[in-house]
Amino acid sequence: MNREQIIQHTIEFVKDTLKGAEGGHDFFHIERVYKNALLIAKDESVDVFVVSLGALLHDIADSKFHNGDETVGPQKARTFLESQKVPEEIITHIEKIITNISFKGGNFEQKFTSAELDVIQDADRLDAIGAIGIARCFNYGGFKNRELYNPEVLPKMNMTKEEYKKSAAPTINHFYEKLLLLKDKMNTQTGKAIAEQRHAYMEGFLEQFHNELNGNK
Repeated sequence: MNREQIIQHTIEFVKDTLKGAEGGHDFFHIERVYKNALLIAKDESVDVFVVSLGALLHDIADSKFHNGDETVGPQKARTFLESQKVPEEIITHIEKIITNISFKGGNFEQKFTSAELDVIQDADRLDAIGAIGIARCFNYGGFKNRELYNPEVLPKMNMTKEEYKKSAAPTINHFYEKLLLLKDKMNTQTGKAIAEQRHAYMEGFLEQFHNELNGNK
């Protein structure tokens, strides 16, 4: 098994599969998560091959673009990895990473843990906050034709997984319902350090947003 060749084939597969995807969940999102994961992995005791494959395949078929079906992503990853003759134990590990990586309202009971999942989860969450996180948030809100802001629709905290999946709240609410919560959910020291800076950037953005909204600045 030539690991470098398999990673290159995986990159090509993901790039081709996600052609035309929504801008916040396209190949460039995958590429950023992959780079973040490799950065974090330097300070962790992990299988970098598993981290690489998991990061590259974590959003190969995000359930929100497949009618909420959470089985599509793991199955698509399995089919591809089997074609690359990847060992079964690694394929199973990747499937579990894909199944357990998402936020899902924050009340989702994660049924699997591994050092590799911790690294990839942090890398994915880092891409949801900071400047890129802000851009992705509003891009997806526009994609779903959601309101930017509505003072009559307050953020709903502690949503169930199903409530979170069905939510059509204004985009600004998503900062309070998810993005501002991610800093305290990081797993690794590297992830926590990077998240602090990105979190502060979002707080500054929200302060400016509300000042402009209220005519204060």
